[in-house]
Amino acid sequence: MKNRTRGTVEMTAAMVISGTIGWFVVQSGLQIIDLLFWRCVFGAATLLIVCAAMGMLRGKLPLRLIGWAALGGAAIVLNWVLIFASFSRASISIATAVYNTQPFMLVLLGALLFSERLTANKFMWLGLAFIGVLLIVQAKSDADYAGTGYLTGILLALGAAFFYALAAIITKKLTGTPPHLIALIQVCVGILMLAPFAHWSELPTDSQAWGNFLIMGAVYTGLVFVLLYGAIQKLPTHVTGALSFVYPIVAIVVDFVAFDNRLHPVQMLGVAAILLAAAGINLGWSFGRAKACVEGSRALD
Repeated sequence: MKNRTRGTVEMTAAMVISGTIGWFVVQSGLQIIDLLFWRCVFGAATLLIVCAAMGMLRGKLPLRLIGWAALGGAAIVLNWVLIFASFSRASISIATAVYNTQPFMLVLLGALLFSERLTANKFMWLGLAFIGVLLIVQAKSDADYAGTGYLTGILLALGAAFFYALAAIITKKLTGTPPHLIALIQVCVGILMLAPFAHWSELPTDSQAWGNFLIMGAVYTGLVFVLLYGAIQKLPTHVTGALSFVYPIVAIVVDFVAFDNRLHPVQMLGVAAILLAAAGINLGWSFGRAKACVEGSRALD
């Protein structure tokens, strides 16, 4: 199998698995902190085996590397806490769509921290994404599993996107470091951060709960990280950017199939605006060219 084909398969598999994580979190019924703590424990065990097998644990790690990776790990853990908490408030579909504003968080952080230039084209895509969020805020969630706090759920998803972007910027400081090793350090940091909040006196006694913990750590963390980082090393940036949209699409489909959650028309419009804008930023589209393509497709209808 050619490198590019293998990378495409790995990236697609990682995004499909990630797209089901909202369903897994909701149906498990487990407390978020416990689910995340054991995600880090079993994820660390999986990644430790992978890193050892790939010879990444030989030699002494520089303190600078450990420090930056740990800082990125803290951001990743906060990202997980916020996005998981948003599922039961805004619904899986809406939370995932809003979470995909992360490319814009990355652009804004780049401008603030590194004085990167904000072009008119980027401002246009940012404006479209903002309109999408506003359209979503106007509605409410009809998902049976969603409780009160729709707006809170949207804010949590935005917060998750911010911390994801922050982690991505920190990771740039670690260029040349094996990504599997970075992920291992990050989940180890997660163990330390979440351990004080885990419910040690209420550990589950049934095998299903422990099975859920194992799947969350070994599959949704260990396997997904290995597939994702393996794909990134084999594919051009524009291909990984395009394939990343498999994740929100799968999440929306799973939410509909598993929970019969139907989005309102205004929500669908908002979701479409966010995903189109994120695609524009990720793939470097010209806003004017995208607008012309949309108008051209309408003319053919």
